[in-house]
Amino acid sequence: MTIWDPKQTLDSIGLGGKKERKRSAKVADAIRVELATLLVSKVRDPKLQGVNISRVEVTDDLRIARIFFTVLDNRKGAKSAEKGLQRAKGFMRSHIARTLNLRFTPALQFRYDETAEKVEELDILFQEIANDRKAGDDS
Repeated sequence: MTIWDPKQTLDSIGLGGKKERKRSAKVADAIRVELATLLVSKVRDPKLQGVNISRVEVTDDLRIARIFFTVLDNRKGAKSAEKGLQRAKGFMRSHIARTLNLRFTPALQFRYDETAEKVEELDILFQEIANDRKAGDDS
């Protein structure tokens, strides 16, 4: 007979006690915060107005940081925002080097984050399914 252990159950589904996060995840969070602050406070490029850093992924060896960004007007300003971010890459990397005090500052790669658009498409699709089901129940 097995005795139910709630701690073991929570651990098995990933909701248990605090687990040590990888260093790369901690560095990614720090880079995201620094870049978001930098965009708001110091960057004056009009192409970067409305740019939001949505997430950052850092490789385990801390050599590359992939910065995912969104733009307020979605796809329309993504290309110009990416060009602006590419132009400001050196400035941003040197700021990260000064503030985070890492042995090696990761190379920055900027990518447009399409997650919000995909979520919106799925939301519309689910709404259509719900409307179809409701229309089927009414008849």
